This record gives sequence, structure tokens and C-alpha cells, in this order.
Amino acid sequence: MKAFNYNLKKTIAFVFLVSLCCSLTEGFTQDKCKNFNVAVYTRAYEVQKMKDTQWLESTWETISSQLKVDKIYLETHRDLLIVDRETLENAVAFFESKGIETAGGITYTIDESNQFQTFCYTNPETRAKAREIAEYTASFFDEMILDDFFFTSCKCDHCVEAKGEKSWTEYRLELMKNAADDLIINPAKKVNPNVKVVIKYPNWYEHFHGLGFNLNAGPKQFDGLYTGTETRDAVYSNQHLQPYLSYLIFRYFNNLKPGKNGGGWVDTGGMRFYDRYAEQLWLTMLAKAPEITLFDYRQMLYPLRPGLEPDWKNQNVSFDYASFLPADSNATMASTARHSLAIIDKVVGKLGTPFGIKSYKPYHSQGEDFLQNYLGMIGIPIDLVPYFPMEDEMIILTEQAKHDPGIVEKIEQRLIGGKDVLITSGLLNALQNRGIRNIVDLEYTSRKSEVKDFLLGRSLVQGETPMIIPQIQYQTNDSWEIISGMDSGLGWPFLHQGKFANATLYVLVIPENFADLYNLPVEVINNIRSTVFKKQHISLEGPSKVSLFTYNNNTLVLHSFNDEPVEMKIVFSDMKKALSDMLSGNDIQAEKREAIRFWGRTFSPEKNAFTVKIPPHSFRALVINNIE
Repeated sequence: MKAFNYNLKKTIAFVFLVSLCCSLTEGFTQDKCKNFNVAVYTRAYEVQKMKDTQWLESTWETISSQLKVDKIYLETHRDLLIVDRETLENAVAFFESKGIETAGGITYTIDESNQFQTFCYTNPETRAKAREIAEYTASFFDEMILDDFFFTSCKCDHCVEAKGEKSWTEYRLELMKNAADDLIINPAKKVNPNVKVVIKYPNWYEHFHGLGFNLNAGPKQFDGLYTGTETRDAVYSNQHLQPYLSYLIFRYFNNLKPGKNGGGWVDTGGMRFYDRYAEQLWLTMLAKAPEITLFDYRQMLYPLRPGLEPDWKNQNVSFDYASFLPADSNATMASTARHSLAIIDKVVGKLGTPFGIKSYKPYHSQGEDFLQNYLGMIGIPIDLVPYFPMEDEMIILTEQAKHDPGIVEKIEQRLIGGKDVLITSGLLNALQNRGIRNIVDLEYTSRKSEVKDFLLGRSLVQGETPMIIPQIQYQTNDSWEIISGMDSGLGWPFLHQGKFANATLYVLVIPENFADLYNLPVEVINNIRSTVFKKQHISLEGPSKVSLFTYNNNTLVLHSFNDEPVEMKIVFSDMKKALSDMLSGNDIQAEKREAIRFWGRTFSPEKNAFTVKIPPHSFRALVINNIE
């Protein structure tokens, strides 16, 4: 039961008028997704337009004839525009008469076009306005979501004075923690005790703390979280986020508040091709999000544009352009969303719970920003967690981990317990004066090398382009190079190992430009993967820009972000494992590899390798079978 009571006569008259004018769902043929809900977010600008019932009816007919929607978020405020009560009441009644679940939304911006000008949570007037908006929204809805602007970038006189001697990060974290309780959650629940208050976090998670997003306190304060999974295009959009983030960030936020991450949120921005939009939706659902929110109502009305079909559209790609491109000239982005979601819906219900190599990001930490997404893009499945993992056979620690004052001791405890650790060169640099050299004597020097060739054992392989790496020094025979980066006859560690107690500390050297990880020779990438997977019976071989998603029910997905077809190999050391395609059911043939033995020792056991061909910007869902 909603918290508000609207004028019954007006509502009945309005619903009758809508039904009389047109029955929008008659002849509706779009299928509902079976494994997740589909929601559409509506900005206050478009909600206010719904005052015009003809506009509401015609736009909803356009969207709903192309896309089956389960839920709609109706925003009450954005940029100081507050939707009037009568319009909101009629909009809620309209959508509920169509069987659509409704929820409220709030965007706390003063002027979004002015570099996302946020509310000032120090100024008494804007604090009062923030509280008023929360109370107003709660009077309509039993669920309300904060779009991802509940942070502050304000440095006005009020803020400068209130900050005092604190850093901006310290001040803003405390300010926004209190604002959440005092201005949003408590006032909303006083108006409507049943209201569920959800905070949607954006995609730039590495820098949250600087603007007041408190990932330690916030998940405990709010009833639920929501995830911005939009990555747009890494080259042509100004955030330059890697596609893997659409998966990783949902899993990270789910680890912040397990089971309470309500869904992923994608817009149509920065789209070079239709399948770049689709990939964001697919990766969100591969992370097992229970709901996808399409931003926004207005964007779902955008007509399809020429020029968004890539050169690879006829190469049997996952997006299936042949069945997508409609003859109907009135088709909009709603049809693109429908087509994309129908494709992934066939897969996600057969996948178990995602898992990956855990990587520790302490609360409010920063360092080697977004690096885990680049590792995900070279085929290492990552599970980003806010706690130090003690039990897993292998973990990956980047420079972020330096923010834990006890990190060296925790690394040492893992190694004593027989659990391997891989750290990056950035973390080595941060810890070399904090005791890491007592584990393995390594020095991150101030010198750099330009490398293109790499030495693996006695094999020299060449990369695509030269790259700059830091020079790491070590004590000969105290630790060993697995892969060396070669510079004019000199070699420097690229992947390094040192024994300590009952396990191994590995160091992965990160190029100055993280994207150079994609330019590594295939042999180098394969070796990095096999090192990470060494305690498991599976490894991945093949080029970069292919992500591996693993699940706890013997299923996995490979997604290629390459513009050309690629061949990947799934390699099992367990000879009783087989592989089949999830959708076709066809078995994938195995290629047997003999064991590698030298001087009476077995360096590599007998293995089966399965070749998986993947078209451009496509995925393959696979099932691991046991051979009797």
C-alpha cells in the first residue's frame, strides 16, 4: 500500500481516459526475461512531461511495444526541478494500471550540466531542501533510489570553514555519512516507515572517498545498493573505463552488502556500435544481477541511427545483427535493449554463482587505479573484495592494499599458511620500506626500461609494441625471474617469484601504461594466467582482450572484446574433464598434450586442450563435463 492518498475521483477518471484512448498492451508480444527483471529509469524532466497524457500514452506505447518492462523508476527531483504532486499521482496510477511496478528516484544535483553541480550538505538551506525532497518522495513510494550524485564536490565558503584542518576526503566522508542518516534515510522513514532507501553508486569507484561516497558506512546505512555498470567505449568516452568493469563492479558492490545489490544500471552513452551497448548489459547479467535498469525513458525513445553497425556484423556474432535490424522505421533503442537482453537471458539462468581470484581493496583505498579491470581483460577472473582473503589458494594484491597498515604481516601469515600471493610492482614500491623485503629482498628502483622482447626460460618472444616498465632488482638465487623484459641485452623481472616459508610470493610488473598489458606476447599472457591458476586444474591460453567468467556449477563464459575472431584454448590437467557448448550442446574436441619431463622430473602433467573459436565482440558459454 503506497504512503500517499490521492484524489480517488481524479484517478478513476484518468485511468478511464487512458483505457478509452488506447489499450497500450493489447497485442503485446514481447516476452518477459526469465532470469532477471527489466526496469526503466525516468528523469524528473520526462516525469514532468507526463502531465500531458497524450505524450505519456504515445511514448509508453513506443517503448512497451518493443520492450517488456517490469518496473519503472519515477524521479521526483533533478536540477531543482520537483515534479508536482498531481503529475506524480497520475503517472503512478498509469503505470500500475499496466501492471508495472513503480519506485521513486532522486538526483541531488543543483545543475547537472555545470560539471554535475551537487548539493552543498553544509549549507542550511540546501540541507533543508535535501530533506524536503526525501520526505516528498517517500510520501509516494515504498522504494526510492538515489541516482549516483549523492556526493559533494562543493568547496564554498561554508564548506571551507567547516572543513577546518581535515583533509577534503576526511571531511566529506564524515559529512556524507551524517547527511545520509539526517537528511535522507531517517526523514524518509519518518514519513513512510515502509520505505526502502537504496543508494546507486556510479562506475568511478576508485575515487569515491574523495567526494564523500563512504563504502564502509553507506552499505550498512542504506537498505540496498545499486550499481552503475556503464562502461561505454574505452577509447571514445572520457572515462576510458575497460569493458570488464561492467562485471567487476557489480561483484565488488555485492561483496560490500551481500545479497542486497539490487541490480546494474546502463545508459546508451559513448556507443560506437550497437554491440558495445549490448556488452554492458551482458556483463552486468553475467555478474548475476537480479535486475537491469535502462537509463533512461528518454533514451529508450531514441531512434536507431545509421552507422552503428560494425564491419564484423556478418561474422556470426553474438549480437546477431541479421535478426536485429528491423524493417520498422519507428524502432528505437528500446528494441536494442530487448534484443540484447533476450540473447543473454538464454545463458544466465544456467550459470551458477560467480567466483574468481580475490583481490583486496581496503575501504577508501586508491593506487594503480582500476588495474583489476585490465587484468580481467587479459583473462584473469577477478573477485574484488573489501577484506583480506586468507583461505584462497592464490590472491592478487595491487597498490590499493598499501592502505591496510597490517598488510605486510597479513601477506606473511598467508605464506606461512601455505597460500601463495601475487603482488604488483606498484604495491612492491609502496611496501619496500614497510618490511616486504624481509619476505623477499626486492627493490623497486627509480630506473625504467623500454622493453618489447620477453624471455621465458630459453625462449625469446616479441610483443606488439615497446613498453616502459620499472626496473626491479633482486638478490641472485634468493628469488627468480619467471619472465624477463629484455632491453638491449639486459633483462629485468616482469614476472618474478620468491619462496617464503611454505608458499611463494609472486611479483607482476605492471607497465607504465596499463593498456600495454594487452600488447604482451600471447606466450607471456599465457604464463601469467597459468601462474595465477597453478593450484587449479584449468588454465586459459590465447590473446588478450578476452575475459573469462567462472561459476561454481562447472560453467564458464569466454567473452572477446576483439574486432577480429580469436581462438582460445581451455586447458585441463584433469584428464577426466570435457567441454561442451552450453547453447548448442555440442561437444568440443580435445587435443591431448603429453607430459613434459626432464632429468627425471615432471614439469608439466598430461593435459587436454579444447579450442574455442569466438567471433568479434561475442561470447561463448561452456559447460565442464566429467568423463566417467
